Amino acid sequence: MLATTRTVSLQGAVGHVVDVQVDVSQGSIHTALVGRADASISEARERCRAAVDNSGYQWPTTRRVTILLSPADLPKRGPHFDLAIALGLIAACVPEFPRENLDDLVLIGELSLDGRVRCVPGVLPMVMAAAARGIGRVMVPEPQLPEAALVAGVEVYGVRSLAQAVAVVANADEIPEAPPVEPLSGEPLLSWRGQDRLEEVDLSDVRGMADARFALEVAAAGGHHLLLTGPKGSGKTTLAERLPTILPDLDPDQALELTAIHSLCGAVATETAVQTRPPFRAPHHTASRAGVLGGGTGRVRPGEVSKATHGVLFLDEFPLLPIDVVDALRQPLESGEITISRGDDEATFPARGILVLAANPCPCGDYSPLTRDHRCTCPEVKRREYRRKLTGPIADRIDITRIVAPARRHELADPLSRPEPSTVVLDRVVAARERQRERYRQSSWRLNAQVPGPALTELWPLDERASRLLDTEVYSATLTRRGATRVHRLAWTVADLRGVEQPGPAELDIALRLRNGGPLELATVVRPA
Repeated sequence: MLATTRTVSLQGAVGHVVDVQVDVSQGSIHTALVGRADASISEARERCRAAVDNSGYQWPTTRRVTILLSPADLPKRGPHFDLAIALGLIAACVPEFPRENLDDLVLIGELSLDGRVRCVPGVLPMVMAAAARGIGRVMVPEPQLPEAALVAGVEVYGVRSLAQAVAVVANADEIPEAPPVEPLSGEPLLSWRGQDRLEEVDLSDVRGMADARFALEVAAAGGHHLLLTGPKGSGKTTLAERLPTILPDLDPDQALELTAIHSLCGAVATETAVQTRPPFRAPHHTASRAGVLGGGTGRVRPGEVSKATHGVLFLDEFPLLPIDVVDALRQPLESGEITISRGDDEATFPARGILVLAANPCPCGDYSPLTRDHRCTCPEVKRREYRRKLTGPIADRIDITRIVAPARRHELADPLSRPEPSTVVLDRVVAARERQRERYRQSSWRLNAQVPGPALTELWPLDERASRLLDTEVYSATLTRRGATRVHRLAWTVADLRGVEQPGPAELDIALRLRNGGPLELATVVRPA
């Protein structure tokens, strides 16, 4: 007898629907599992054997069992194949089982030896892959029912045991009782007092530093990467932590993509809905390459650069990061995605967040390029070596550079100084992004930072005077061609914030200053009251 069930295999964040064909026939007594299965799937033979026997059914001990995972050339990994294998075997062994009910149904779940269905990571991207293939029904472990239900147009069943799964598929009149299923072990069970502290910060906390605040606004409006340099205690971290407060809520597609990335890490709480706010990730500078970029042993996991998709990735003390991590950041900065290749396996994750780099000007952090009155004791050779990582290919991929100086005494004590709150700046950012959405409505791009250079030049050029000025910067070797493209994008973002139809010399001048770290004019950074 032959029966076919379906499940999903993940390669990075991309899911592929897999047919699980189970054949029970005469022959030498053996259970063969073929189709490029990893160790966790190969062990499913023993898990499923015990689960089937302990659920009131009988494993065919006098027959040959062949289990094919198709397509056979696709690498498959993970214990979530168990439910599809066990249900396929029961359907093949029980003549009266309604096999037609297995059509248009994807099965996801790991089995315990007693037949309970255990939670698995990555349920959301698996359900998204099933929906993309036009499959209308999905069965998942009961605690992960809310997560799977985030995908529109899919009917989701939550089960606690193999016996319940059989009853649901067979449309039984009565569903057998089963003990509750444990939540995914990767979900946080404890919390610490400071984990919600960033929800209370606001841009109005920042006094002075008008040019740095304007740089944050431009970065948020166009999705541009940002480099903040300055002596220790000047406010680099304070600025970076407030960037998410001027980012708009995620739209449904962005929220689902971000939640899928966290689902792959097993970090989606079962009671929580889809994540609607841009994330803020700030790994320590001692984080490993796999922690920042993704990877790991066994199953490839997303790194911090992917967890910050549609949000902010803050890398403090950037020059202290390992050199291999610094070099590997080139791809996500340019393409908006990160590809991890390991042997014949390849996983691609999104990496479309705003990267904010922070660095001291020297190892001791006391050097100030804006004044001679500094207390730096580092030799010039050490300063150059420390800043070497901020030059070359990485620096050319950063859109905005700002030197952050500590707020002066008169700025802190001025009773008439009223820094704009995040809500006011957010309104301008939303308006600028709405102009971009309207401009790029016929394309796949959302923000100015995502538009390729050739498309900008052909479809959305600068005005004639600004274009000549930008060409002069390139021909004089002040800018590379990549740098010119990034200045072009910045000019459009400045124009969007100002409500200008096309960037001119004024917008280009601001963009050039943002790019090279030059001082901004007071009229640019101070909004009229």
